[in-house]
Amino acid sequence: MISALGLLRQRRFLPLFVTQFLGAFNDNLFKTAMVLFATYSIFADPHVESNFNALATGLSLIPFFLLSALSGQLADTNDKAKIIRIVKTAEIGIMLFGAGGLMAAKAGFTTFGIGMMLAAVLFLGVHSTFFGPIKYAILPQHLEEDEVLGGTGLVEAGTYLAILLGTVLAGWVSVEGAAILVLVVAGIGWLTGRQVPPAPRVGPKLAINYNPFTSSWRLISATMHIPRLFLAICAISFFWAIGAMLIVVFPPLVKNVLTADERVASLAIATFSVGVAIGSVVINTLLKGRISAKYAPASVVAMGACVFAFWIQARAFRSAPEGVLFTVSEFLTHPQSLLVMLTLAAIAITGGMFVVPLYAFLTTTVTKDQTARTVAANNVVNSGAMVIGSLLVIGLSLLGVGNTDMLLMVAVMCLISAWIAQKLHRACD
Repeated sequence: MISALGLLRQRRFLPLFVTQFLGAFNDNLFKTAMVLFATYSIFADPHVESNFNALATGLSLIPFFLLSALSGQLADTNDKAKIIRIVKTAEIGIMLFGAGGLMAAKAGFTTFGIGMMLAAVLFLGVHSTFFGPIKYAILPQHLEEDEVLGGTGLVEAGTYLAILLGTVLAGWVSVEGAAILVLVVAGIGWLTGRQVPPAPRVGPKLAINYNPFTSSWRLISATMHIPRLFLAICAISFFWAIGAMLIVVFPPLVKNVLTADERVASLAIATFSVGVAIGSVVINTLLKGRISAKYAPASVVAMGACVFAFWIQARAFRSAPEGVLFTVSEFLTHPQSLLVMLTLAAIAITGGMFVVPLYAFLTTTVTKDQTARTVAANNVVNSGAMVIGSLLVIGLSLLGVGNTDMLLMVAVMCLISAWIAQKLHRACD
């Protein structure tokens, strides 16, 4: 058996890994640069900031909900490597449009620029919808059965490390620098995507259903009747509903509760990425390549406990003087900052340990000619859950609930995820 890290030396894995790494980096660099720019330079109200972030999150999810079924059908009936090349070509155009939006807003055309940026987020959602099923579904086609969990872990770890780099850079580079960088990275991703080995159709050719509503319903119906797939998808969906809430509330929370600048916000978000990457590697080591939900319930209970601990820390945090935001150096020397950052890392590590084996379930429960559609069905349900999470933030915000107290809702949702994960463990192990 080739070790998980040994896969990085294999042509059957490395180009895919690099392509998805660059895609995640670029997507996150643009979105984080946009959110931080809007939060710190355009808006000056915590509720408006949360609602803008929720809107951006919701727009990015609409394509997953409408087009995942189509993307799964296309991936299972065509060469997946060919689709990757098409998708990476489209990314260049999307980033060109999004970069134009950043520059327009920076130049003072705020409304027009925000419109372009939000449209680019929607288009990036389409991009991710068609690439998402492939990055997991292609693994059983290129890897041996005992390599799939390791490959899935590397893809997850690489994705979150890419998010880390994109997040950190978004907080440190200028708006102009971000606009240039997203175009450069899109070009490099186009080159690496062309090196992914062919992954032709395995089963019979499908009759494609282009109706987004009926195809989504049929896709979910054809997938969710399998008990352990149903439970795995439900558990993953709850996890991403939790993730959506954290993504939406976190930048305003850093600005208005931790009273820190955008570079601290990018550092804190990056801590999540490092933690999930560590969790992905840890769970692969614990399971020794075996696909199991053994540690999932305990992992997500621990995640909920860490979220609750972060809520306590946020309420007790000693803020900067009125009208002042902590810089990175000032925040890191704050007596409470170390515990805050360690708690954020613990939330992410336990989250990574929870979700990685569940993705491995998706790609190994069904035959290889159904993997893309299975991942696509998961994406449809996940996107719906994330939209609900985003709407929940907007609703709570309208009721006057602050970003800090929303963390309590997240902690409760972790317990529901643990219950679902326990049912999955009993059904499969």
